[in-house]
Order: sequence, then C-alpha cells, then structure tokens
Amino acid sequence: MDAQWTVLPRAFYRRHPTRVAPELLNKILVRADGRAGRIVEVEAYAGRDDPAAHSFNGQTARNATMFGEPGHLYVYFTYGMHWGSNAVCGEVGEGVGVLLRAIEPLRGVEAMRAARPKARRDRDLGSGPGKLSQALGITGELDGADLVLGDRGIAIVSDGTLPPAAPVIGPRIGISRAVEFPWRWHVPDHAHVSVRTPAKPRVRAKK
Repeated sequence: MDAQWTVLPRAFYRRHPTRVAPELLNKILVRADGRAGRIVEVEAYAGRDDPAAHSFNGQTARNATMFGEPGHLYVYFTYGMHWGSNAVCGEVGEGVGVLLRAIEPLRGVEAMRAARPKARRDRDLGSGPGKLSQALGITGELDGADLVLGDRGIAIVSDGTLPPAAPVIGPRIGISRAVEFPWRWHVPDHAHVSVRTPAKPRVRAKK
C-alpha cells in the first residue's frame, strides 16, 4: 500500500450510514495484490429504520456481519450471480452500512480487466456494485474482513482527496421499498458511476 495513504480509523465508521456514505466518496478501496479504485458512488442502508436494508427484519446467518463491529466488510450474494460489498457502520447490533456502488480504477487495472473480460471500456470495470466486487476479486470469502486492520488484504484508505463539496444526491437503485429515501450519493459528472443521471418520467404529449 502507498506510504502516503492513510487507513480510515474505526471511529470513521461508527456513525449513521447517511453520514458515513457521502464521506466515503473519493476514498480508495485497496487490495493487497495491488488493485485499487477510488470510490465514486455509494448508498446508505439504515437497518431497522430502512425497509430496503437486508437487516430490516433482524439478524440472520446471511447478514450477521452487518450487526458486528463497524469498519468490517459485509459481502452478500444477489441475483444468483453478483457479490455486493458494504462497509459496516454504526454501533454493534445496529445492522447498518454503506453499499459501495462504483469505483474508478486507479491501480492494478490489468488485473481488473482480466477479472472482468466482458468490460469493453475501463469505465465499465467497476461501474456498479457487482462489477466493483468482480473487478477487485471480492467474494463471500471476504465477508467480515476488517477494513481497518486489513486482516484479509482489503482496506479503505484516504490519499487526502476530499469528498465532493456538492455530491449528487438521489434515490437508491434496484430496490422496491423505501424508494423515496434520498440515500444515494455520487461524485458529480463522474464517468465511472453506475447511473449518472436518473431517468426522467416520460410525459405523453397532449393531442
């Protein structure tokens, strides 16, 4: 890991996910094998206060990591084919976290291309939660990894780049409940986010 990079401390995560999420923008998700990407899009999930959260109905074998110590990685399998990567937040027992939705590849790009051979452009390597996990080699084996101690070769660090002063804020993507919560943030006008501009409802022309 770059000597100028600073690992985010446990206290950073020990807050409500809606506070942590926007501050994760422009931080760097890094693997011990040299792969690294700048986080450019995130979503917050607030446990029992959030019907869209995996933890809304309480702790299960699948979501147990979410209820553990903040600063760990919660990895889940979805749609029978993708892994999602989340930073656990809040206090032990709360079950809250931040979904890492997109990264801008910084280092180890060749390894990311090898992991995602169907990606036609580098901007597609990590532009979505499943793509992000695949590009960085994140699977269920990393569920529970400590992002602060880097015990399994994965951490979130800062290189001094500040979060955007005015991130784009809007509804979360791919959920059917609590769709009105404006808990998705991304870096403005960034090419590597999964969806840069929400689709506008079509208005039928008057006859």
